[in-house]
Amino acid sequence: MHPPGAETVLVRYGEIGVKSSQLRGRMEQRLQENLLAVLEDRTIDADVTRENTRLYVHTGTERVDDVIEAVTDTFGVVSASPVRRVDATKEAITEAFAETARTHYEGQPYAVRAHRAGPKSAHPFTSAELKREGGDAVGAVALEKGLEPTVDLDDPELTVSVEVREDDAYVFLDRQSGPGGLPLGTQQPLVALVSGGIDSPVAAWLAMKRGAPVYPLYVDLGAYGGVDHRLRAEETAATLSEYAPNYDTRLRIAPGGDVIESLAAELDLYRMPVVRRFMLRVAEEVAADLDAVGIVTGESVGQKSSQTTANLRVTSAATELPVHRPLLARDKSTISQRAQEIGTYPDSTIDTGCHRLAPDRPATRPPLERVREAEPDDLADRAARVAADRTRLE
Repeated sequence: MHPPGAETVLVRYGEIGVKSSQLRGRMEQRLQENLLAVLEDRTIDADVTRENTRLYVHTGTERVDDVIEAVTDTFGVVSASPVRRVDATKEAITEAFAETARTHYEGQPYAVRAHRAGPKSAHPFTSAELKREGGDAVGAVALEKGLEPTVDLDDPELTVSVEVREDDAYVFLDRQSGPGGLPLGTQQPLVALVSGGIDSPVAAWLAMKRGAPVYPLYVDLGAYGGVDHRLRAEETAATLSEYAPNYDTRLRIAPGGDVIESLAAELDLYRMPVVRRFMLRVAEEVAADLDAVGIVTGESVGQKSSQTTANLRVTSAATELPVHRPLLARDKSTISQRAQEIGTYPDSTIDTGCHRLAPDRPATRPPLERVREAEPDDLADRAARVAADRTRLE
């Protein structure tokens, strides 16, 4: 919902605002670049400007809803509103309130909010005066319509708001939430192990939300995976790429099937920790080639036998890189809800019919030394070869 004549989207950020002025400027610029990339990827013709802790996306009235959808998919954006820009005068603002009320007020409880920024000398009025006179303007429209105006400052059904800057004022009706976090590209990149299941794409998305571009990596399981298992990874990685059109998020595929099958044949009790250590070593090799500084996984404590705290210690020891686990303390229902919100859930839940890799009685408290003894002596070399043979989807 937006006021009549809205052709600009006001973009708000959060954490960026507490950074030093120099760092804030760099992050604002990166957010501006990312917004332009998302808009271009969705064939939306718009311009993005920065001014006084806000970004503005200027478009036509016919594309303002499309802009809101794009903006609220962009990391670093806390919220956004379609706004009508008017002169920063009391007369222009109250008239915009009245026109908005003529379109949207139907007798529901309403409130008026006003925030004035800049030096006191910039405007011959206060925020309190704007609220009072803006409320009167909406009430007058209600009476014109033959309605009884009802003000509710605590829980209004209609809120007419304005942000007043030095030269311009922006009237809006609602705030649509974005992902928050930091602009993508403000952190160094990470390699994200993506299986195509529910968890790992969400973990990759959360790392991206904190500003880190990701290189999705799928370690092919051979007979323990299959075409459909790989296709799930391809589709979820493609969904992730929609959030980062100006970064290389194409899926990397490492042919680990032969190694996985041999480990499954040779090992029983310690099979899963060794397999996980192998995957982390493949990811470490890929990270070295791509100048990534860490590895992201979708592991959550206790969700599977291979994800006990003891097993996480054992698998983490396979690499010198930090292993980031954004889902560490989240339960499955919370992860699944986020997967639905970001669009990876439908592909993640396709039945792949893959073969069971975990043994019937997996180790849940494996000693690190025992796992190391159980590993083939050349596992690191085999991981390096698999990493070198990886392909990238085009």
